[in-house]
Amino acid sequence: MPKLGIPNYVVTSITMSIGGLVNGLDTGSIGAIVSMKQFEKSIGHLSPSLLGFTVSLIMLTGGIPSVFAGYLADRFGRLHVILVGAVLFVLGAIVQGAARGLITLLIGRALGGFGEGIYLSNMGVYICEIAPVKRRGMLAGLPQFMSTAGVCIGYFICYGTVHIDSSMAWRIPYVFQAVLGAGLAIGTLVLPESPRWLILHGKRTIAVRALDRLDIPMAEAEKDILGVAQTGPSLSAWQSFTLLFRKGYRIRTMLALFILGMIQLSGIDGVLYYAPTLFSQAGLHGATASFLASGLSAILMLTISIPAFLLADKWGRRASAISGGLILSACMLLIGTLYAAGAVHSYGVARWVVIVSVFVFGLAYSSTWGIVGKIYASEIQPAHTRAAANCVAQGLGFFMNWVVAIITPIFLAKSAFGAYFLFGFLALGTVAVLAATMPETRGRSLENIQEAFQTPFMNSWSHLLRRWVARDANRNSSRHSSIEGYELESVRTDGVNTSSSIETRHAMRVEFK
Repeated sequence: MPKLGIPNYVVTSITMSIGGLVNGLDTGSIGAIVSMKQFEKSIGHLSPSLLGFTVSLIMLTGGIPSVFAGYLADRFGRLHVILVGAVLFVLGAIVQGAARGLITLLIGRALGGFGEGIYLSNMGVYICEIAPVKRRGMLAGLPQFMSTAGVCIGYFICYGTVHIDSSMAWRIPYVFQAVLGAGLAIGTLVLPESPRWLILHGKRTIAVRALDRLDIPMAEAEKDILGVAQTGPSLSAWQSFTLLFRKGYRIRTMLALFILGMIQLSGIDGVLYYAPTLFSQAGLHGATASFLASGLSAILMLTISIPAFLLADKWGRRASAISGGLILSACMLLIGTLYAAGAVHSYGVARWVVIVSVFVFGLAYSSTWGIVGKIYASEIQPAHTRAAANCVAQGLGFFMNWVVAIITPIFLAKSAFGAYFLFGFLALGTVAVLAATMPETRGRSLENIQEAFQTPFMNSWSHLLRRWVARDANRNSSRHSSIEGYELESVRTDGVNTSSSIETRHAMRVEFK
C-alpha cells in the first residue's frame, strides 16, 4: 500500500467507507429517479403503494442476509464477506440500470439490498477493529458520513441528468453506483485483513504483518491486540447466533439491537423519503417544497456531518446519544403539538416553526445518532461475537427502516400529528433507556471496553444503593463508628462485586460440544 503522508489505517478506512457512499447514492437518487418522466416512460406508472414498495424493497432484502453475514465474517474473514456483498450490490446496480420493466427493476433492487445487508455491517466492524483508540470514533463514523455525502451527491447527479431526453436520465445514477461498488470490491482484494480477526484465528504472524501495513503503533498493538490471548471456538451458524443471547453476552447484544433499532424508529427515514409531503403539509407547495426537501436539506445534513465525525473522539458517546435524543424528541413533539392544536396553516408563524423543526431534526440526527449509533454497537461487542452481533443489529435496523418507510405515509394520511407524537415519544423513551444502561466507551480499547460489562447491570445498581444507604446511616453515628462502618461496607460490597465479576467471567467461557 503506497504511503500518502497519512497513516495507512486512515487510507484503508476511507477506502472501505466507499460502501457507505454507494449506499447513500441509492438513498439520495431513488426518490428523484422514480419521479422522472423518463423513468415512467421506460418502466410505467407506479401506484403510491407500488411506489413505496419499490423504494423500500432494498431495505427489506437488506435485513435478510444481515442475520447470518456476521457468522460468515467470523468464519471466513471480514474482507472476503465484504467482497461478496460488494459484488452483489454491483450486479444489482447493473440490473436496475439496464431494466426494461418493473419486474427486472425489482430484481435488481432486491439483489442490491442483499449485497448491502452483507457488506454494510461487516464494513463497520472491520474499520472499528483496525482503528487506534484515539481515532476509532472518527474512523468508525466515516461510513455514515460518506453515506450522508452520497445522499447529497445522488440528488445532484439526478438534478444534472433530469434534462436528458432519453432513459439515460435515470440510468446514469446506477452507472455511478456500479463503478463505486466495483471500487469497494477491488479494495477488499488489496487491503490487509483485520488483525484482531487474524489473532482470533491463531494467525499471529500474518496479524503482525497486517499491523505493519496498516501503520498501527506497535506499542498499542502489543498492549491491546497482540497482548490479549484470544481463541475463537468453532461454532455452527445456529450456535453463533444463540451465543449472542447467553449469559455474559446478552446485555451487549440487546443494547446493540436496541440502539440500531431505535435510531431508525426516530423517524429519520420518514423525513428523508417523505420530506416533500411534510413541507407541503406545513404550507409550502410545488417547486419550493421539492427544493427544500431534496436540495437544501441534503447540503445542510452533509455540512453538519463534517464536524460531527471529525470530533467524534472529542465528545463522549453517552453525551452525543443522550443530547441528540433529547433534541430529536423535542422536535417531533413540538411539531405534533402544533398540529394537534390546529395551529399550522398555509400562513402564520406556526408553519415556519414546523419547517425549521424538520430541518433541526435532520441536522441533529446527522450529527449525533447517525454517527454514534453504529460506532457504539460495533465497539461494545467482544471479538468473537462482534461481527455476528453487529450484523444481527444491522438487520434489525434494515427492518425498522422498512417499517418507517411503510407506516409514515399511512400515519400522515390518517392524522397530521400521529406520526410526530409516535416518533417523538419513541426517541424520548430511548434517551431514558440509554441514560440508565449505556457505559461510556470513548478513549478505551476494544478489549478494555468489555470490562464495563463484566458486572451485571442490576448488581451495579444494588451495589450503589447499598453504598448510599450505608453512607446515610453513618451520618448519624459517631465519627469513629462512621469510619468503621464505611470500611466494613466497602469490604462487603467489594466482595460482592468480585464474586459477580468471577461469575460473569465464568459464564463467558462457553463451550459447545
